[in-house]
Amino acid sequence: MKLTDLKAGDWVRIDDEGVNREGTVVRVSTEDHEVCIDNGIQEFWYSLDHVYGVPLNEEQLMRLGFEKKEAEEGVKYGKGAFRIWVPASNDFSRSEVWYREDRRHFDRPLMVHELQNAHLQMTKVPMDQAG
Repeated sequence: MKLTDLKAGDWVRIDDEGVNREGTVVRVSTEDHEVCIDNGIQEFWYSLDHVYGVPLNEEQLMRLGFEKKEAEEGVKYGKGAFRIWVPASNDFSRSEVWYREDRRHFDRPLMVHELQNAHLQMTKVPMDQAG
């Protein structure tokens, strides 16, 4: 993971002195190469070697407010006009993400923060504020 891949609001996993937790990016310091993360208890600065992506799966999409719709050739998840398609239920090995005429194909599993950032780039709205 690169520091430039992280934005405020992104969901990540952290190694907090041996305890694995999920947290939300609050700020990124490119000068110090650290990320301030709200780990559910407090905000704390972590070096990048303690920050990991959260694998995208159906559970994470439901937490983000997506609705599931079975399709003939896979599964579609939608949140407003933003859509993600995967080849089969619980197969996130590749996906297609689209918003209006902007379509992006991924031939590898995505992390939640990558989907959040794609959503921001495509819709200009942070995913946690989108309807």
